[in-house]
Amino acid sequence: MAFERPITIIEALENIQRRKYSLPAIQREFVWDDEDITKLFDSLLRGYPIGAFLFWDVSSKNVQEYQWYDFVVDYHQRDRPRCPVREISDTHVGLTAVLDGQQRLTALNIGLLGSYAKKLPNRRWSSSWAFPKRFLFLNISSYLTNDESGMKYDFRFLTEEHVNNDGGERKWFKVSRIRDMEDLKVVVNYLRSLGLMGENDPAFDILSQLHNAVHKDSPISYYLERDQDLDKVLNIFIRTNESGEKLSHSDLLLSIATAKWSGNAREEIYGLVEELNQIGGGFSFSKDFVLRAGLMLANIGSVGFRVTNFTATNMDKLENEWPAISQALRITVELVSKFGFSSKTLGSENSLLPIAYYIHHRKLDYHFVNSRPYSKDRDLISNWLVKSLVKRGVWGSGVDTLLTQLRESIQQHGNSIFPASELSVVMARLGKELTFTYGELEDMADSEFGPRAFAILTLLYPEVDVSKYVFHVDHVTPKSKAVPKSLDRQGINPEDRSKIRECINRLANLQLIEGHENMSKNDMFPREWLETRFKSEEERAYHVRLHDLGTVPENIHGFIDFYEARRERMLSKLRGILGVRSGVVTESEED
Repeated sequence: MAFERPITIIEALENIQRRKYSLPAIQREFVWDDEDITKLFDSLLRGYPIGAFLFWDVSSKNVQEYQWYDFVVDYHQRDRPRCPVREISDTHVGLTAVLDGQQRLTALNIGLLGSYAKKLPNRRWSSSWAFPKRFLFLNISSYLTNDESGMKYDFRFLTEEHVNNDGGERKWFKVSRIRDMEDLKVVVNYLRSLGLMGENDPAFDILSQLHNAVHKDSPISYYLERDQDLDKVLNIFIRTNESGEKLSHSDLLLSIATAKWSGNAREEIYGLVEELNQIGGGFSFSKDFVLRAGLMLANIGSVGFRVTNFTATNMDKLENEWPAISQALRITVELVSKFGFSSKTLGSENSLLPIAYYIHHRKLDYHFVNSRPYSKDRDLISNWLVKSLVKRGVWGSGVDTLLTQLRESIQQHGNSIFPASELSVVMARLGKELTFTYGELEDMADSEFGPRAFAILTLLYPEVDVSKYVFHVDHVTPKSKAVPKSLDRQGINPEDRSKIRECINRLANLQLIEGHENMSKNDMFPREWLETRFKSEEERAYHVRLHDLGTVPENIHGFIDFYEARRERMLSKLRGILGVRSGVVTESEED
């Protein structure tokens, strides 16, 4: 494989228009933003290299074997963010697949042929006015100076209306017009018509640079791979994507699934991701989560994103089981949503995969989420999940091996009820035991605001019913009361000031309250909030008991006593719930 003759930008765009160039399913979506595009054009006009391209000469026989996509021309962040599917009608014609260079070619395509519509700040996604259609323009009246991004040429995406109403000194040239200016004489005549051919006028230099970059220079240097072996091509593709924005193995799996499925795997998987993320209080699952779930639930290989797992046989199996797999994932997310989790409180999406596998293995339906006969099963799952989330390091390194072995344990022991005990044995064998030392309990008691704190609070206060509403982790004493200016006003001494700032964001100053209550709580001290929120002393006392608040502070002077007393109660309660691993002796126990 060697470099071919470099080609001009106009040649590359003509190949895209004639659909000689196409994108294989192994390519990711277009991810560049408008700034990336303008920087590419600036580099071209300055004669900077824009990197080598990698193309694959695909025979007519192989064209029919895979899924193909066209390039984005008119990008719309909401309505057209993805590459359109390409239907192959001529079975006797091959094509050139772009293996490396999609982002650059698409950027050229948008700048010279299309448009770019991105949502304006503070506008609603549902509004069509939030996505104005913008075109690439070049200011030909002056160069940029002292630009923070280091650009020399003033490229911008602007609306036609903005350009027409711009009464300033800038002269905007619509970049797409350069395609029809094949000769520099046309450029000269155009500038003369605008009166921009003065001796000190930079317009000709700027526009001639654009003309040369598009029509004359040959910046598209490329390798052309002619081998038709898909495995070889995939290996080349992965290697060429090891730098820059890395191609993940999940991208590869999605691509091969798309190429092998009779339906459209990409649409199925992205659609399921979007659907899962809308459940309950909202989640932020990625395609990696759904794809890994596919591998796990379809009993494919070792769960990891390895090329050996992506055979045609495995993809057929995955497609055949997809309806059941996707339903199991929906049920799982509905279930953990009932446990109170959301994108803000779920510390690891991988923690849900053993639950999803169990649901899939037993062929459970949506009754599992709420039906009374399954209450014990749900309690086992909830307890196991929370422990795995509060234990540090469980879902970090070695997750592929962990998930594979948990799958085997569920196959053996999960035929009638969730095998939490058996899973804990497997996890202990891998150094991820769900038992705790006293030091680990101390660490839990000092957890800071975040997903782990939510899980610990649900463990400590199961009487708080997080299944009915969206619950937030809330600071009992607001953080705003611990800022330096506030502490100064209240005359806090330096030693106490340090202690307050250290503890204000930790577990003993956190509670679970409904989202709307958290929004209304504002910056009130807890005593004031209780009196404002609850009408009767009985209601206030109930809230205090429910969250084990003890004596709530009236002002910042009572914070340290409140914090230390509640932390000690929390630690004692954690020891009662989780126990302490046998054989571990603490200093306090020796005294």
